[in-house]
Amino acid sequence: GKAKKSPNEIGANYHLLAYHSLDVAAIGWRLLSDEKPLCIRLAKQLNVEPLWLRNWFSFCLSVHDLGKFARSFQSLAPELNNGLVKADLSMPYDIRHDSLGFSLWKKELKNDSFLGYELNKNNVCVRSIDLWLTAVMGHHGVPPIKSSRIHNHFKDEDIDAAKDYINHMLGFWPIDFSIFTQGDLISNLRLVSWQLAGVSVLADWLGSNQNYFHYHNEEYSLEHYWDKVALPKSKVALDEIPIPTTENISKFTSTRSLFGFSPSPLQAYAESVEISNKPQLHILEDVTGAGKTEAALILVHRLMAAGQAEGCYVALPTMATANAMYLRMGNTYRKFYNHDYKPSLILAHGARDLSELFNKSVILSEQIQDKNYSDEETASVVCRAWLADSKKKCLLADVGVGTIDQALLAVLPAKHQSLRLLGLSRKILLIDEVHAYDSYMQELLFKLLKMHALQGGSTILLSATLPFDMRMKLIKAYDPDDLVQHEVEPHKISFPLATLSMLGSMRETAVPAREAVSRKVLVKTLPDAERVIEVIRKSVDEGKCVCWIRNTVVSAIESYNVLRSRGIVLDDKLCLFHSRFAMIDRQRIEEDVLQKFGKCSSAENRAGRVLIATQVVEQSLDLDFDVMISDLAPIDLLIQRVGRLHRHPRDQRGDRVRHIDERGTPVLHLLSPDPTKNLSENWLAKCLPGTEFVYPHVGYLWLSAKILIDKKEFMMPNDARPLIEGVYGNADFDIPEALEKKSLEALGDEQSRKSMAKFNGLNLKKGYVRNSDDSGGWKDEVRIPTRLCDETVTVALANVENGDLVPYAKHAENPWAMSQLSIRLNQWESVKPLIPNQWRIKVDQLKAYESSLKWVEVLPLLERQSLYSENYGFSGAAS
Repeated sequence: GKAKKSPNEIGANYHLLAYHSLDVAAIGWRLLSDEKPLCIRLAKQLNVEPLWLRNWFSFCLSVHDLGKFARSFQSLAPELNNGLVKADLSMPYDIRHDSLGFSLWKKELKNDSFLGYELNKNNVCVRSIDLWLTAVMGHHGVPPIKSSRIHNHFKDEDIDAAKDYINHMLGFWPIDFSIFTQGDLISNLRLVSWQLAGVSVLADWLGSNQNYFHYHNEEYSLEHYWDKVALPKSKVALDEIPIPTTENISKFTSTRSLFGFSPSPLQAYAESVEISNKPQLHILEDVTGAGKTEAALILVHRLMAAGQAEGCYVALPTMATANAMYLRMGNTYRKFYNHDYKPSLILAHGARDLSELFNKSVILSEQIQDKNYSDEETASVVCRAWLADSKKKCLLADVGVGTIDQALLAVLPAKHQSLRLLGLSRKILLIDEVHAYDSYMQELLFKLLKMHALQGGSTILLSATLPFDMRMKLIKAYDPDDLVQHEVEPHKISFPLATLSMLGSMRETAVPAREAVSRKVLVKTLPDAERVIEVIRKSVDEGKCVCWIRNTVVSAIESYNVLRSRGIVLDDKLCLFHSRFAMIDRQRIEEDVLQKFGKCSSAENRAGRVLIATQVVEQSLDLDFDVMISDLAPIDLLIQRVGRLHRHPRDQRGDRVRHIDERGTPVLHLLSPDPTKNLSENWLAKCLPGTEFVYPHVGYLWLSAKILIDKKEFMMPNDARPLIEGVYGNADFDIPEALEKKSLEALGDEQSRKSMAKFNGLNLKKGYVRNSDDSGGWKDEVRIPTRLCDETVTVALANVENGDLVPYAKHAENPWAMSQLSIRLNQWESVKPLIPNQWRIKVDQLKAYESSLKWVEVLPLLERQSLYSENYGFSGAAS
């Protein structure tokens, strides 16, 4: 079953297959204790008794490695065959053991009566067992493949041995096979099979951990091994993994006890809205700075206290926003739980040496290959990586904070997606900035919401700028039976607004605006960049802090250089922040920006400072500027950007005050062409080159400019809904003829992205099986797109030291990950020829032994080239 990788390892040379199978079954037996919430919940969804589920699934886990009975697998370690089956090197191991086991069942075993039940006479029973075995034999993170070539891998005596083993295992657990004839079992199982597959992965990882399950090659009876080894060791293993339960959750008392302040109107709603024991969707809409996050966390705590969940996962649009939320959650999440419980908080995005959804080692372990086993990914290796850091033992962490991508991978054919769904199944899914996703991600999000609802999970969505049409699609996506109806005209819906959708019903509650965020904003149009420079010069002279949000990295770098070269801003008071910095520099800049312009910044820190940034600052970062300048963008994003203008009350110098802001009426300076002049296809390009590449629907841009320039000012929150619907509700009617072609092309592209999401996404109702529509198969996470940006590549920066390539972030904890950034494919294609041949060879050598760079390009930073700097980021040949 298992073999030593090195003769220097202590202990037996190998671990017998039956023993390893019992190790895994013992973990499953304890995970699915019929008294534990996990087993009770899954049994309820299946409409079976918990004890039956525990017995049957433990049996299934005991045969999860049935494919290892294959002679081709046993021949992988011929030097260990003394006393075991004789190796046969003529049988190539070209199908992995998980698929071999499933193929053996499909081709040989299901037509037998060895189970004591004539399965072949009952197709319902056989089809049901197919699904159960797919879940357990998919323990390497993907459903197994059915092959017809099993006799190329199994000798007849191997098949007989597998049958004997199965019959022996049936004696361990009393199983009522008549349950399989229940009419609703298969349809229920299809939905539950995703979680069962996650349990299988977890059980196999833990059952493969040599810290608990030492190798045994002595011959015991299987009953002896089960009672004296497998069961006791499984208890030790699971005692070290604090899996969340509702017993640890504290009682919610008040907003003040959770945060230390009195509730805003939206938070008061979250305190008082009725919480039932049914899965529910909450949508909270309010302006930026109104306390939506705190209101959502109040709901999270109340839902958890009502027994709806054991934890939560907070999903955000970017790594920067996830980092900021992680810091905010650090002050709150412990209060969700009893004082004597130590909950886990894990940051989850691909740039940290932490989890992807609950554990980054899911990714890291896939990049570790055991050379002795060719392409055979061993659970032992996976488990060692998983348990390497004590912070990462909580695969099912109590609270996770990360990007939306990590949750979306749960509905894509990505390796270990079943583990993600299992982890989310008893979490409150909290999604911030839900408006921020394109049509591709929206389709995946709809699928995720539907699956979360089917698993019995509750969801909270937050937005300051949610168009009516998308709001209704989110509600319908969460409603499995599509019962929700809504006939109110979009412009008549109140704002701020709280929506509760549950079991086909929907209730909307108008919420009073928070006084501190109710304000008038003036709009001043600037026709070109020179006028913007003058506004910045005047503002700096007055000691104000300024933010100019540019739509492209190229224009941000250009503006930064102009301000430097003209001496308008002192170098130590000027900052550039965009998405093309290596992660180590990006985190440094992000921390500096939060310090200089954040909620707690002082007048001394802020005076005369200028931030040139891209969209990385427009969402979820708690920043506060005296002067806001923005390139023209869609109206919802402009409202988001205004949310960083006079965000917190300050005096004229810039220090925080408790009373009304003293900085005067806030002004949005909008760099935009006149929407009434020069209306041709190139209306936007001269003033804002590159913007159409970022925001292709030029009609939305034109409508956004027109509505703001016509109004010259707007009131928040009163005008939020009319502004948003004035753009997204009228785009089909009011766009000038000169801009129609590009707008229609953008709409066509949106439809194409939606189709691609439907094609890529899993058909969850079919169950954990390989389908013909699984978009080409199951691949590593890094190969499955959660975003359909224009083609991008991940590039790791490498410095040259003594003729070798070393990570740019040499002294970071996770140096190669912290040296990475993402750039467009055409940029990489322009830069790649600049790498001399001798360094291309060095790159190939590096990637050969540094497995974490398997799907990553490597860019050597050579002295004569200036493709990257810590101040500018990546500014390569095609930037």
